[in-house]
Amino acid sequence: MNTEQHKPKNRAIPQEVVRYVETQILPRYAAFDAAHREDHARSVIARSLALAEKLGVRTDMAYVVAAYHDLGLKFGREQHHTESARILLGDERLRSWFKPEELQLMADACEDHRASSAHPPRSVYGRIVAEADRLIDPETVIRRTVQYGLAHYPELPPDGHIRRAEEHLRTKYGEGGYLRLLLAESPNAAPLRRLRQLISDPPRLHAAIARMFQQEHAPGNESPQAAQPS
Repeated sequence: MNTEQHKPKNRAIPQEVVRYVETQILPRYAAFDAAHREDHARSVIARSLALAEKLGVRTDMAYVVAAYHDLGLKFGREQHHTESARILLGDERLRSWFKPEELQLMADACEDHRASSAHPPRSVYGRIVAEADRLIDPETVIRRTVQYGLAHYPELPPDGHIRRAEEHLRTKYGEGGYLRLLLAESPNAAPLRRLRQLISDPPRLHAAIARMFQQEHAPGNESPQAAQPS
């Protein structure tokens, strides 16, 4: 089979789609936690578009998937990926620009973006948004991990927060952890190597988490919205 014949072609994003996303979709992120506000959605969009262009697939579909991928947080963290898919699939306005099979493909991509998913993404669009959603900057990852612990386990003493963060980072990002890069072109490859080097050095990891805990636990740093795990 000639795979090039079946490879979706890059397509410009219609301005009416951009206007709808800008005015009706992205503002919804203002209601979410500090780690998932509009700036997060915009950064995922930017990285998704860069990957879509590099892979030669449709930028309009990658754009919509990225814009909708976390809308399900309105209904809680645990099933936010499936709720995001439901929201995208149920959006009547999108039917003006996309065919039913395209909408289903984009909804599947939203559902598949979660790092702890039991199955790999079913399409290139799922792999794109999953990679774009993983900003594996070591300092950012540690900060978000500490923020999550402070928001959800306020009863823990400082050393308990540090131990919880160490365990989470090893389980998710360490060698053999459940996070896997999904694209050879992923910009996360080099940062993940740096993070794994840090995780493999327990004293250095402990010191980095303790320093971040001191910063985040300082008076005035409490967020009105609970942070979510990185």
